[in-house]
Amino acid sequence: MGGGGDSRIPSILKEYFSSDTSLDIKVVVRTYSFDPEEGRRQIAEWVDELSPSLVIGESLGAVQALRITGVPHILVSPSLNAPLYLGYLAFLALIPGVTALLDRIYLPKEGDRQKLHFSFRILRKYRAHRKAALADSASQNAADRYFAFFGTRDHYRKSGIVSVRTWEKYFGNTYAMYPGTHFMEEEFIFSLLIPAIYKSLNIK
Repeated sequence: MGGGGDSRIPSILKEYFSSDTSLDIKVVVRTYSFDPEEGRRQIAEWVDELSPSLVIGESLGAVQALRITGVPHILVSPSLNAPLYLGYLAFLALIPGVTALLDRIYLPKEGDRQKLHFSFRILRKYRAHRKAALADSASQNAADRYFAFFGTRDHYRKSGIVSVRTWEKYFGNTYAMYPGTHFMEEEFIFSLLIPAIYKSLNIK
């Protein structure tokens, strides 16, 4: 949410894999709409264009990643319950001034970042968005492999926005914990995430 092409994890991955000329790995990062259905359409077009070998999703972006089928997934701090919060609180956006206030509070950093707009029209779509993502996750397609990383010091786990239990419900024991925060620290990107990418792509 509010991330994009110049966010930390994708920036590190792009730099790392572009520097390794021995491998033909291209990291593609594109910023999509905060409206979950509009974002879904954009991403579907990019998937058709790129035919990715692996999809990586972070935080709320993990929900969009899960709606891509037929490809392995790696998720970092997947916020599978965030859409429930957004959907159930959508009615607050009907109160005059609330949307403008939230847009200011959650104003993304400058740069190639997702533009946020907390309108009732957009927020009310999030519960259905989550339902579709988790329905897709039940696919038995052999290509649909899932693995997630959760931080032991992720403050969003206290509220349930990020929930290991929810992950286990839908994906079983396909995850690992790391001693970090919601925003995976650089040391864990190199020690955990990048090796997981190599493993998913069957690169030794």
